[in-house]
Amino acid sequence: MPHARPPGRRYDSTVPLPAQTTRLAPSPTGSLHLGNAFAFAVCWALARQKGWRILLRIEDFGARIQPGADALCLSTLEWLGLDWDAGPLWQTREVAPYREALARLHEKGLVYPCACTRRALEEAMQEAQSDASAPNEGDHEVRYPGTCRGKGISAPLPDFERKLSPQEIKTNLAWRLRVPDGPIAHRDTLRGDLACDVQKQVGDFIVGMKANLPAYQLAVVVDDMRQGVTQVVRGADLLDSTARQMLIYQAFGAAPPAFTHLPLVRGQDGLRLAKRHGDTRLLGYQARGVRQERVLGLLAYWAGAQTARREISAGEFTAVLDLAKMPRDTIVFAPEDDLWLTA
Repeated sequence: MPHARPPGRRYDSTVPLPAQTTRLAPSPTGSLHLGNAFAFAVCWALARQKGWRILLRIEDFGARIQPGADALCLSTLEWLGLDWDAGPLWQTREVAPYREALARLHEKGLVYPCACTRRALEEAMQEAQSDASAPNEGDHEVRYPGTCRGKGISAPLPDFERKLSPQEIKTNLAWRLRVPDGPIAHRDTLRGDLACDVQKQVGDFIVGMKANLPAYQLAVVVDDMRQGVTQVVRGADLLDSTARQMLIYQAFGAAPPAFTHLPLVRGQDGLRLAKRHGDTRLLGYQARGVRQERVLGLLAYWAGAQTARREISAGEFTAVLDLAKMPRDTIVFAPEDDLWLTA
């Protein structure tokens, strides 16, 4: 059943669609914390400033998805004062588009099945003593050396609607995109011209997982294409994903959206905001009686939209946000931030 939308701005289907569309796309792996709130609030405020249409999408593929976390994400966004014009769309409730997309890549000869295990890949990279085997932050990736690329393994395409047993997953095959050599260039709205050599960084990456699920890189591109997303605003932890997604757009002959990668919120230890930094969940602050205006005031302060922490409404946040003032580097969650929120 669709979740109830918050009061406020509503999308009127009788009015022509805006030229630009963005999305809020939480992954229901747990409660939203201040780092999530920063990215979602900035995306929302930019959209309301510029008249973009806002879609809501629940990215609920993956092993870390928690039952009921989607409803928590929606209620937390509403509490923060963020609304949307269409959705939500749950990825797992309509899986046919992902299989169709994988089939198109297969017809073009751009994907191949892979039987390699993570352990085998790690051992191969250790033997090669390759610098490229260093994991990316948070996802523990190693560069794929192309072990199965030329083996000519034949396998049926995965049926994303069928869940596999643990034993089946052990023997199932992943699907990888054939990645060309050379850098993939793109322009980030906040960071300027960037380039990433995907083949050197991660090699042929997975687009279909062994568990009969589409990988994140494929799913997000398919969703953005079918939903007409033209503006992607997200955290810098996904910056490395952009070049990979550009390759998938190229494979489909589609124009990619404009990307804006926001600075990450980290603890004073330099690590991405997590449980190690205390309870930074919005639900935790709600339980302690913290007002949404106080949270938004801190987010606006982090965004450079105001020079001191002060309470503001969602509408005021929209009015003062200015990407030109946005820090390009890390935002540090300091003890005084927590003290100010709970004062």
